[in-house]
Amino acid sequence: MNPIVDPAVLPHPDPGMSGVVLITGGTGSFGNTVVRDLLGTDVAEVRVLSRDEAKQDDLRRSVRDKRLRCFLGDVRDRPSVTEAMRGVDYVFHAAALKQVPSCEFFPLQAVQTNVQGSDHVVHAAAEAGAQSVVALSTDKAVYPINAMGISKAMMEKVVQAFARNNPGSGTIASITRYGNVMYSRGSVIPVFVDQAKRGLPLTVTNPHMTRFLMSLDESVSLVKYAFTNAQPGDLFVRKAPASTVEVLARAVASLFGNDDPKLNVLGARHGEKLFESLLGREERARAIDEGDYFRVPLDARGLEYELFFEEGTGEDIEIADFNSHNADRLDVEAVKELLVTVPAVRAELEHYG
Repeated sequence: MNPIVDPAVLPHPDPGMSGVVLITGGTGSFGNTVVRDLLGTDVAEVRVLSRDEAKQDDLRRSVRDKRLRCFLGDVRDRPSVTEAMRGVDYVFHAAALKQVPSCEFFPLQAVQTNVQGSDHVVHAAAEAGAQSVVALSTDKAVYPINAMGISKAMMEKVVQAFARNNPGSGTIASITRYGNVMYSRGSVIPVFVDQAKRGLPLTVTNPHMTRFLMSLDESVSLVKYAFTNAQPGDLFVRKAPASTVEVLARAVASLFGNDDPKLNVLGARHGEKLFESLLGREERARAIDEGDYFRVPLDARGLEYELFFEEGTGEDIEIADFNSHNADRLDVEAVKELLVTVPAVRAELEHYG
């Protein structure tokens, strides 16, 4: 009895992505990058659902593309999701509350957006006949200790439960899980850049903390990979490198001419870990290596566990999770090379010079 979904169950979406794409949270830094990338293709229409009318206006003015349509609404509000979803072929669900400290103070807000809102998106997509829904998750969902991570872990369960409970659905629901996307909203890098430009000490929470590093372009590539390769309930993770917070701070300072910056240690904020994991031990045991990515297939068994008592699965559990302590570790020079691939960092350097 095979617990994994047969790859032949559903056809993959068209790799050309020539239909209508909806991006929830499309005015955030990550969603904004996805919008611009898609408008560079032959996509028929890109829709953005978000609650920030000012950012929507900024986006329309900056891209000036008739294929962009903005819908004012909130994933918490099911009717606004349903309206934006009509006629959509692909959905990238990026809308979320992402700040760890603020979610610690207001956890029910994280639940309403990250859990209930995600349920609205997945079911509205299925009702609208969308081919694929890719939901954006975070390394903080693995062994979560903070409200944001717990709510994102529940978001993943919502997506996987839909796939498990609706095996005949024509909508493929999958998940992409990321570490730190450089220069996205909430990233520490803009803070370091501002401090370095002004000649100030760089404020770090804990110099020994490690975090995964991924460029916005790499994160968009993972979304596209999921759209074109996912089967129901799949989880995709990019094999990202990591660095300590101290190395990241020193790399930013070095780019702006200071190879020996002063670091002010503030201590960990509410809900922060010493390191993050992109795959838990149990997930890594089932993960399929697909080159630049890991794919963790859905465990599609039902609740009739007695059927598996005699046969079993024969699986061994990996000893270690895939975390930012045991991932490939970047030094200052390697982090600098990665930083200069980020357009916002290059723009800051050109202006500074």
